[in-house]
Amino acid sequence: MRWNTFYTLLLVVLMRCQAQRDLEKKVFLFPKETATAHVVLKPTLKTPLQKLSVCLRSYTDLSRGHSLFSLAMSEPKKSNAFVIMVSPPQSCSVYVNNKQNTIKTDPEVVEWKHTCVTWDSETGLIQLWVNGKLYPRTVSSKGFSIDTKVSIILGQEQDQFGGGFVKSQSLVGELSDIHMWDYVLSPGDIQKVMTNDYNGNVINWRALNYEIKGDVLIQPKLQCKQWQFTQYTQC
Repeated sequence: MRWNTFYTLLLVVLMRCQAQRDLEKKVFLFPKETATAHVVLKPTLKTPLQKLSVCLRSYTDLSRGHSLFSLAMSEPKKSNAFVIMVSPPQSCSVYVNNKQNTIKTDPEVVEWKHTCVTWDSETGLIQLWVNGKLYPRTVSSKGFSIDTKVSIILGQEQDQFGGGFVKSQSLVGELSDIHMWDYVLSPGDIQKVMTNDYNGNVINWRALNYEIKGDVLIQPKLQCKQWQFTQYTQC
């Protein structure tokens, strides 16, 4: 094989594994239970996070607990610095500073679900919004700060910085429209996010810096559902 051909093939492989691109009307598809397949998100944090909001859409028929978003810090015992973990049929756990906060939700159904979680270090206030509905608020880890050196993983839950995955906590299904902000979204902002009119300033699905590890596919999003309508539409 000629050197220029080898170099071209290598470049193609690298571009497939790591990219920054607009993923509008695309999904990450996690096709099977595994302890290896995941997506690494690579935000640029210039200052520690004392407020944050994370929004995403998920689609799965899992009946066991699974991670939607896992943020770990490099410090010991900070692998669950900020984690969104769904536990069907009717609860969602938000971890802040390794402290679990379980919120009872409506029963799960097999359809696209829009989830937003906000947290404010000043008050410790956690808000969980699912499909535009705000669930009872709780308080956790007042005064905590998330360092600039973080590991953000989709599809797995980190038991250590960048790893320690357990396949029984992995996502089997689809993720889309993932955004993150360094402030707390207002109710009006949440509605704009649900209609894809508000992009994150830390993680932006329309300009996503990510790396795929293992068996994860990027596929077209074939069905969409706006929060104010009951029917599905073509994306």
